[in-house]
Amino acid sequence: MLLNKMNRRNVLKSTAAVGATAAIGGVNMFNINGAFAAMANPADVLAKINVGNTVKKEYREQYKLGDNDELWDPKKDWIRTADWEAIRKEHAGKTVRFAIGAADRESAQDQVAPFEALSGIKIELVAIPDDSMYDKVVAEFLGGNASFDAIQFFSPWLGDFGAQGFLKPLDEYVAKWKLPFDDFYPTYQQNYGHWADKGILGIPFDCDIQQVHIRPSIFKKIGIDADRITTIPSYDDMIRLAPELNKAEKGVNAIGMMCGRGFWATYTWQHVAAQYGLQLFNDKWEPTFNGDAGVKGLETIVALSKHAIEGVAAADWPTNRAAWLGGQVACNISWQDSGTQATRPDQSKIGDDVLTIYEPRVAGGTYAPPNIAGSTSCVAITSPEPEAAFLMLAYLTTASIMAMNEANANGVAPGYRSVLANENLRKVSQPAKVWSEALDYAWCAPRLPQGFQIDQEIGFLINKVVVGELKPKEALDQAAVKVKEIMTKNGFYAGKDPMNYAATEPGFWMGKGKKAPF
Repeated sequence: MLLNKMNRRNVLKSTAAVGATAAIGGVNMFNINGAFAAMANPADVLAKINVGNTVKKEYREQYKLGDNDELWDPKKDWIRTADWEAIRKEHAGKTVRFAIGAADRESAQDQVAPFEALSGIKIELVAIPDDSMYDKVVAEFLGGNASFDAIQFFSPWLGDFGAQGFLKPLDEYVAKWKLPFDDFYPTYQQNYGHWADKGILGIPFDCDIQQVHIRPSIFKKIGIDADRITTIPSYDDMIRLAPELNKAEKGVNAIGMMCGRGFWATYTWQHVAAQYGLQLFNDKWEPTFNGDAGVKGLETIVALSKHAIEGVAAADWPTNRAAWLGGQVACNISWQDSGTQATRPDQSKIGDDVLTIYEPRVAGGTYAPPNIAGSTSCVAITSPEPEAAFLMLAYLTTASIMAMNEANANGVAPGYRSVLANENLRKVSQPAKVWSEALDYAWCAPRLPQGFQIDQEIGFLINKVVVGELKPKEALDQAAVKVKEIMTKNGFYAGKDPMNYAATEPGFWMGKGKKAPF
């Protein structure tokens, strides 16, 4: 599969979580007799999981962060509300095997010590080659002898694993250990946590959204004083402004977006078409995305592509990121981290010349900021220690660690309301205010079995439109046929669908019935 191409989503890369390991390591935590009286005081361990030990020094200096500044609400931060003595009493001495891509094993090792010091649960990392992770995981599940208790993976795979019963429902553990699951924005609860009518199968890990980011200095050159609402109020305005932006500064293209073959093109199309009211399926799971909304969204992309970065038809995320952070783009359609990373001098040439705007509207359309991609974390149904595995994942996804990921601008996105609404966090995350407000209206594709293959097939055909080989309606009609074939092979339309539509539909668009914020 293509997990190796999605490394910005690999939550355990470099600074992705707790850098406090060095301060905590060396504790002799385990006693084979099960005693844990000599273990570290949880309060002492937690005190070291802070900004001073976790956020990069240069970022702390850039934003004048104190070592103990809270970018989260401690009342919602599970590691600070959990009963660690009770956890130790039930689970100390157990071992949890955590599946992770091989390239991330070394950095993942840095996350072991703090959790072990708190819980007494030992973590063993199961390294799986990145380019074969999907196939390896499926093979192990099907063999009934998975070599891991827990796994973190690309959220579109949730349908594949959920439909085949590979994942342990977590509802009882969420309730027992008082995980603040309702602090996640509803779109992440519905699309990264719940699956159909099977309850909670995952804890949201990397909680994405796509946004529109601009460089105010380039807009100033065409006579526009940029703000978050009126700079580009609609996609028609984006198309109208693009030729002027293209001429505003040498070496700067008007539009950055991802139209590369496969899922990259699909995600950009979903982003734009959602504003026209895109609905991928009807209540019988029949494809409807080849209707007016889908076609208009694709026509908009074609119009924008005429003023986009060179090679837009081959652009994936790394290509888009390099052009944007290199200062070669005036208006970028990408993930939220483009708005955070742009402000970090070690990652970007843009500096303070960035503003994340509210999603442009379309006449007669919807306000539907797109929650696309991301990752989730799950417990294997075959795990002999599912509760201990859950506790490890609860630790890794806790609010404070996720907030510090955002402060580190490492692309691992928090999905908690208490984090994105935190004023201290918003000082270090330029897009956070718009991002937070957008999530209450978020649009998301359902996590279908073979959902990633579906995204690929649609994207191949969308790419043909961008390069001029097909017309928008023609491409989407062909895509609808291919998607229905894939879904038929996966058990749809045969009397009992593998996904309950009524249980899934509330996650499609959180803005349904709501008035847009402006």
